[in-house]
This record gives sequence, C-alpha cells and structure tokens, in this order.
Amino acid sequence: MSRFGIDRVFERRLASFVNGRQPELLQGGRKGVEKESLRVVPGGALAQTPHPRLLGSALTNEHITTDYSESLIELVTPAFTTSWELLQYLLDLHQFVYRHLGDELLWATSMPGAIERDEDIPIAQFGKAHIGQMKTIYRKGLGLRYGRMMQAISGVHFNYSFPLPFWEVYADVRQSHDHGTQFVSSSYFDLLRNYRRYGWIVLYLFGVSPVVCKSFLKGRDFQLPEFTSNTAYEPYATSLRMSDVGYRNRNQAGLAVSVNSLEEYVRDLTHAITTPHPPYEALGVKVDGEYRQLNGNILQIENEYYSFIRPKRVARSGERPTKALQRAGVEYVEVRALDVSAFDPVGVNQSKLRFLEAFMALCLLKESPPIGESEQESLDQNHGTVARRGREPGLSLWRDGRTVLMGDWARELLDSMTGICEILDRGDASRPYSQALATQAAKLDDVALTPSARLMEELTTTGESFFDLALRMSATHKAYFLDLYPPNGARLSEFAQEAEESIAKQQAIESSDRGSFEDYLARYFAK
Repeated sequence: MSRFGIDRVFERRLASFVNGRQPELLQGGRKGVEKESLRVVPGGALAQTPHPRLLGSALTNEHITTDYSESLIELVTPAFTTSWELLQYLLDLHQFVYRHLGDELLWATSMPGAIERDEDIPIAQFGKAHIGQMKTIYRKGLGLRYGRMMQAISGVHFNYSFPLPFWEVYADVRQSHDHGTQFVSSSYFDLLRNYRRYGWIVLYLFGVSPVVCKSFLKGRDFQLPEFTSNTAYEPYATSLRMSDVGYRNRNQAGLAVSVNSLEEYVRDLTHAITTPHPPYEALGVKVDGEYRQLNGNILQIENEYYSFIRPKRVARSGERPTKALQRAGVEYVEVRALDVSAFDPVGVNQSKLRFLEAFMALCLLKESPPIGESEQESLDQNHGTVARRGREPGLSLWRDGRTVLMGDWARELLDSMTGICEILDRGDASRPYSQALATQAAKLDDVALTPSARLMEELTTTGESFFDLALRMSATHKAYFLDLYPPNGARLSEFAQEAEESIAKQQAIESSDRGSFEDYLARYFAK
C-alpha cells in the first residue's frame, strides 16, 4: 500500500483484465511517431535552402513534411501495433532523408543552435494552392504573435490508440451499456485528465533539454545561469523546452481549455478561434494587400493551442480538428511532451515507447474526476516545476491541496504500472514492457541516469558548449545513417515514389482551386 492509499477503482479495473480470459486485449494498440528536426549546414547554422524537392511536397507527402519552418523537417510514421516496426520505419525514413540532404545535417536536439535573429528562421512554404497559402499565413501569424525562435524548437509526438476489441470489454468493466463512439471519447477524456495530473513524470524521465544557446533567450526576459560563454542552463532542469522558457508561452497562459468532456473541449477551443483579441487585431490581419495572420482572434486555428496531449481524429480534407472530433469522436491521443533525444539517432527509443504505451493505460484505468480551476492551476504548476527543477533533491509537488515529495509520488505511479506491463508482456518471454518499466524506475533511485543529467554530465566532461555538443551529435547521427548496411531498398524506393506522387498531387490541387483565397478562408471558418 502506498502512503497515498490504494486506488481501488484502478485495482478493480486492472484485475478485470488480469483475471479475464482475454488479457491480450490491451496488447496491439496502434502507435505512431512524428519527429521534428532542424536542417543545418555543416557549421551548425540553420539551412536557408528550400525543403529538398527529392523529399517530395511538404503539402501532400504524408510521411515527410515541414513544421513551422522551411528548415524544420517533420517525419511521420504510420500507426503500427509493435514499437520495433515503428522504429524500423522511422530509421528507414531517416536513411532516405539523409540521402537527399547533401552536406546538411539534422540537428540532434530539441532546442535550436545558435540563431542570431528571428528573420534567419525561414517560414515553411506550401505552394500557391489555397490550403498551402493558409498554412504559410498561419505560420506567419505564429511568428508575429510569439516570435519565430519559439517555433524553431523540435519535439517528438507519440500517437496512440487502444485496440478496437479492448473497448467492448472495457465498457463491460465500466458497466456501461454503450461501447460505441461516445463511450470511447469519454474514456479518452478520462485519459487526458489523468495525463494532466501525472504527465510531469514524462518530463522527469525523458526530458533532455536542460540547456539552451544564449541566442535563444535574446530579447526575452529570462535570466538563466551561464554554463559556458554561449550556453545558459537551469541547474536541475529536465526540459526547458516544456517550461515557460520554451513552449509554455505566456501569451496563452490565460487560455483555459477544459478536458472534462468532448463538449467542453470543443466549446473552449471554438470560443478561442472565434473571439477577437485586441493585441492581435492591432498587429493587423491583411496589411497592404498581404496577410500577416489568418485573423486577430485568441487563436487563429485550433492547432495554435499548445498542450501536452491532444485528443485527435484524422480529419477529412478541409475539415477543422474540432469538427472531426464532433463528427466521429476521439480516434487517438497525441502526446506532445517528448524532447528529441540526442542519445538516440532517431530521437526516441523502444524502451521509451513501451513505457508510454503502459502509461497511457494507467491514465485510462485510474479514476479520473473532472478537473476544477484550482486543481488545473496546481497541475500547470507541477509541470512547470518539474520542467525547470525536476532533478532538485527533495522536490515537492502539489497533490490534492497539499505538497508531496515528487519521488514518492513517482514511485507510486510506476508501482501501479507493474500489472499493466505484465499484461502487455503476456506471451513474450523477454518481458520488454517490464524491462522498460525497470529502466525508468532506476531513474528514480539514481537521478544521474535521467537523460537531462546525462546531457549535463557530457557537457561537463567534454567542456563543450551546448552548440558544439549538439553539432557533434548531429554529425555522429548522420554518419550512423549513411553507414547502415544493407539499406532497406524496397522501403527507400517506396519513399522515392511517394515523393514523386506528392509533387503531382500538389500540382493537381493547385490547378483545381476555384475562387479567391478569401472565399476559401471564409468557407473553412464557416464549416
């Protein structure tokens, strides 16, 4: 029994799967990854070249695109039922990309290197189609509102959905007569609330951005201690990327989006994308015939809202994310809190993915009451505390209105995952999920094993600046991918064909567009 008491609801739900005849129902969830990386030249400066044509169209290639910047490549895997297949696909994608980068490198860390000015970060270009123009203008708006530097941060997103047969059995466990779309969406919102409660542990276990180049802080009112002449850091930080230094932008601090239900989530996001915000209106929407942003509202579109985790459904062409959710419910969740790991050539590893899969099950199965305003403030504070001070000895977090030691709470969460990992391991003698859990538990006993501590140790040992270490790791990763032999010829051919087809697809969209861009935009927001 933990010092916080037993969660009997969770124990009962877990026991239903352990004792049931189909423990494998939890196995085979669909997993995908989106991994972002900045393209840089050999000296480490941001590449100013266009997205390589041999990688296809950033607008229409499903697996190789760009994020905010023309220099920010995003690699997207399909959904797989095993993490090794997912990682193999991601590795093949990296091999393909590197064959078409010339002397450029993919930056190995989440936080960007030395970028002197916002204007040095080229905004992604998606062609002359209406939808392409909209994507580029949206990015102009992000740069205008928050600065381009914040948009140059990279991350790894983990997409996950539970196996379809799971839901019918889980509905019985929950004594629900409905096991359709409404039940599934409601259950995913249980998960979202609990991720808000417990997601800080992901920052402790996997955060690997305790340092930044000083250039990243230029023009912003952050005073971080100096590590080297051009590197700033927070001594006990795990993920400055996920702190107020990085994505947790103060401009959105007053924006409250509820995850108590799908209805409240859609209501709050709809309010944000339809409500004018005077400071943004003052920046101008269309000035001298040129768009600066899509509109002057609190959010231009739903995707502007930054959160650690999102409910998702694959949208139809031209369909807004909230409309897709209203139409057919939640299909999967997107965990957005992972830093790109300099210690893994593809930015992520199997142990991490397996842990996250088990953690999704924990967040789903634990009791998940609605989150009130005061609890949400505490949860935001916990995430910020762990992001900036997660390795601090004796660190306390807020729980149920009182402070508790982070280490005690973390051990309780990992102990609760033991049974989940046993279910996920059923039928596999190597017990990969239990091994993944043990790997993470070791980080609670020895903080030096956390990726953020390992990165600080590396910097201390080598005497390098953050920029020099990231550049060295980037070059090491490039050599790794180009030296891999034999390459997966069939997969590389598949990627080459997809790239060609995507260019033709973009041209078809551009030639089929009718009416003005203004009409297109009006239709999009009216839907």
